[in-house]
Amino acid sequence: MVHMSKNRLFSIAVAAMATTAESFTTLRTERARLSSSFPHRFVTSSDAIPINLDHAIKPPSIPNFSPCGPSSCSVETLDAEMDTFADPNDKRYAASDWLHNMKNFHNSSILRDIKNPVSWITSWSILVSIVHRSFCAMGHGDLASRMCLGSTPHSLISSSIGLLLVFRTNSAYQKFREGRKTWEKLSNACRDITRMISVYEHNVGTARKHRIQRLLAAFPYLLHHHIQPRCLDHSQCEELKGSPHALVLHEPYTIRKTHSRPSKARECWVDKRSLPWCLLPDSVLNKCAHSHNRPLWVSDRLSLEFTEIQYTENFTSRERLELLKHANKLSECIGNCERIHQTAVPLNYARHALRSLTLWSFTLPFGIVDKLGLLTGPVVGLVAWLMFGVYQIGHTIEDPFQGSLRLTDMCNSIYRDVMYGDRTQAGMRRESAFRKDGEREMDWESVGDAFGLGWTMKAQKNMEVFNDKLVLASAEPFGQLQ
Repeated sequence: MVHMSKNRLFSIAVAAMATTAESFTTLRTERARLSSSFPHRFVTSSDAIPINLDHAIKPPSIPNFSPCGPSSCSVETLDAEMDTFADPNDKRYAASDWLHNMKNFHNSSILRDIKNPVSWITSWSILVSIVHRSFCAMGHGDLASRMCLGSTPHSLISSSIGLLLVFRTNSAYQKFREGRKTWEKLSNACRDITRMISVYEHNVGTARKHRIQRLLAAFPYLLHHHIQPRCLDHSQCEELKGSPHALVLHEPYTIRKTHSRPSKARECWVDKRSLPWCLLPDSVLNKCAHSHNRPLWVSDRLSLEFTEIQYTENFTSRERLELLKHANKLSECIGNCERIHQTAVPLNYARHALRSLTLWSFTLPFGIVDKLGLLTGPVVGLVAWLMFGVYQIGHTIEDPFQGSLRLTDMCNSIYRDVMYGDRTQAGMRRESAFRKDGEREMDWESVGDAFGLGWTMKAQKNMEVFNDKLVLASAEPFGQLQ
């Protein structure tokens, strides 16, 4: 009974881990399907960017992009048509959502990924229970008893299996968090650079400012393509052949120890009318396309643009070094993404954990068949779903750039902040923060009492500070602020 209680506690703990972690991967296929409907948004490697908009799948109530050539692909057009709706899958599941989760159980991507081992283990457990039942019915009780191992072996091994799964899942989640922090750092660096060139626009120059803005807006998309290449499929390549909108990228093969594969570049076709390729002129785009590390190329070009800014009374070496420091942060983001993408869990550990879990699951029916009988199959199948689900979740979020993180939404967010885009009907933009047209100093003095504490320009003159306590002399009904 003690061993069985340990098994129950271990199963409950693993179920809690699976429920918490599966929120990262639920409905990934649906998000990829929606993303494939937009020609200017990156999609999964199994899908391609649609070029023929007449045949593209258009979800209701979501605006689509209009095709535009390099000459007519203006920033205003892309900014007005970019999808900015919140992702419907960005949801935190509470305990009250249990019914919704159970209804969508068949849509679980984890269930689809582990259905093969779970089916085999469940079928094997059903077979073991049928054989055990047959031996007992035919009077071969000795053979039936020899099939039963008891719960002791699996109770002893369950703790080790749990440690293996917990370590793998935690290490994968750490990489997920690190990937998100890297893109947060990238977003902050792009915003800071935009703020500086806007504040010092008189010294930077309007033309140079626009070049820097376009390079910054293209950087996150190029980094996305660098760690997760997005190429057109064969049919779309045939449509673009001979068209001025076609752009061929030469992607290097993965370095291998053997020389069985020829060392030649792999062609990747993209559409110039899509982001980020439409942000760069052809003379710059051709140089960037021939680079094997395009985000690094953009970072280097930004550094060149910063160093060419002439010194003035307001713009000195201090401001230039600050801009170069932000360019270095962009390069660090490239290295961090490459490290996360190229570093996997050690192969020996992954194999040992999977082999141990497989042997434990296939031998579990022999430990509980004498107590559960024909219910052994469903029970072992449920346990296999829990255990292999946790293992698969760790494998899925191990590389967060393959679907766990919504990089397309992050790229679009950086694009809007850098290019001063805004989706509100009022038409306000970030650039208005750097312009004081139509504003007067007296407008601030005419602002009324916002907090009901006499906080106006006139009341401020009567404010006195005593022992770190603020006292409004003109606001007698309110007394002292405690």
